[in-house]
Amino acid sequence: MTCTVRAYTPSDETSWLRCRVLAFLDTAYYDSVVPAKPAIAAPGLELVAVDERGAVVGIMDTEVEGDLATTETVAIHPDHRRRGLAGELLASTRAWARDAGATTLDAWTRDDADTLAWYRAVGFAESDHYLHVYAFHYADPSEPGRAVVEAGAGLKPIQVFAHAPLAEEARLRAEFGRVHVCRRFAMAI
Repeated sequence: MTCTVRAYTPSDETSWLRCRVLAFLDTAYYDSVVPAKPAIAAPGLELVAVDERGAVVGIMDTEVEGDLATTETVAIHPDHRRRGLAGELLASTRAWARDAGATTLDAWTRDDADTLAWYRAVGFAESDHYLHVYAFHYADPSEPGRAVVEAGAGLKPIQVFAHAPLAEEARLRAEFGRVHVCRRFAMAI
C-alpha cells in the first residue's frame, strides 16, 4: 500500500485521533487518549502519512522554540509499522526544522523497547531522564493515598500522575505498580 506524507489539515482530525490511539495502545502511552488534536503553535509543523483512502496512518507533530524543535507526537498505525513511514516523517521534519532555524530536534518518550531502538537507529542520542509515576486506585486502592500527602477538602484521589527524579526510581518502583523512565532523545539537524 502506498502512503503519502503531507501537511495535516483540520479534516484529518478524526483519522488523526484514531491513528494516535491505535498506535499508542500497545505502548507505555496506552492511556494517553485525547478527545481533540492538540494545537501546534506556529511555526510548528504537523505532518501526516495517509494511505490510498486518505486515512491517517502516521503522525509527526513538532513545535519550534528558538533553535530547538521538539516532536510532540510521533505515531504509526500498528498495521503500517516497519514500512519506513516514521523515517519519511522524520526526514521531512528535519528539513523543515532546519529551514525554520532550529539546530536541534528532540523528543521525549517512555521506556518501550521498540521505540527506544528506533530513536537510536535513526541517529538520536539519549540524554536527560526523569520518572513518570502513576498511582491508580484500580491497580491498588492504597496507591493514590501514598502519592498525595493531603487531598483537597472533600476530594479522594483515585488516579495520580506525577513526575519524579530518576534518583528515586528504586523507591518508587517498590511503592507503585506503574513507573516509567521518560527519556529525552536529541539530534543535531
